[in-house]
Amino acid sequence: MSNAQPAATSGLVIVDKQSGVTSHQVVGRLRRLLGTRKIGHAGTLDPMATGVLILGVNRATRMLGHLALHDKRYLATVRLGESSHTDDAEGDVIPVADASGLTAQQVEAAAAPLRGDILQRPSSVSAIKVDGKRSYARVRAGEDVALPERPVTVSRLDILDVRAAGECLEVDIDVECSSGTYIRALARDLGEALGVGGHLTALRRTRIGGYSLDDAVTLGDEAPHLMPMAEAARLSFPVVTLTEEQARDVGYGRALARPVPASPTGMLAPGGDLLALYQPDGEGSRPLAVLV
Repeated sequence: MSNAQPAATSGLVIVDKQSGVTSHQVVGRLRRLLGTRKIGHAGTLDPMATGVLILGVNRATRMLGHLALHDKRYLATVRLGESSHTDDAEGDVIPVADASGLTAQQVEAAAAPLRGDILQRPSSVSAIKVDGKRSYARVRAGEDVALPERPVTVSRLDILDVRAAGECLEVDIDVECSSGTYIRALARDLGEALGVGGHLTALRRTRIGGYSLDDAVTLGDEAPHLMPMAEAARLSFPVVTLTEEQARDVGYGRALARPVPASPTGMLAPGGDLLALYQPDGEGSRPLAVLV
């Protein structure tokens, strides 16, 4: 098989990932359906989580690192009164304290400091690398890993429902946040603030940037439709349409005297195809990723 891929075989698939499968398994299924190996994903979802997962096919894989940086929205359920070493229901869950007497007002007060620009300590069972090794691999090997705090933005943390479940309290939340925010860590920190422990029992990602569940498909037995890269760019970044001469220069990965509004900016051929992603460079622009 030739390494060159025709334009029709490159694009995005927005998948509604089901619970119980890994993001990598979704990639494997799409590889079989489309008959190509060059597929990747942006924004990993844990096996228990469901919802929006962006997959790039062939040349569109070069867009994924930029798409993963978009803000995200989640619906989640936090169980107060128990904790877990993974901060979610997939870990070893242990009871901490009776949380059934907590009021919605107390939960709201504890959630307030978790909004806005905050410092968050990521869950130790995460893909963050520590001295070249994934944190989750170190934890599974028996190491005690405490990751440093890092800045994230939680632009929305709405308490949707609070209900008793035995000695625990179930709290449904709606979260909009920056890339790199761990919803599991929000569940843990909410429980710690209330002194009763907390962990995540359900998570559904409803949006990444401009891609929502309305755009998503459930993978079946037939190959899904690919979203053209130009359409994906318009949903994700500012775009500019080039002249024929500029398009030729972009095809060779040359810097342009033409300025662009942001990093990244989608560079469109006169016919509308996405040629590259560029970034500002002084008075002009230079390539981040050439896609042709």
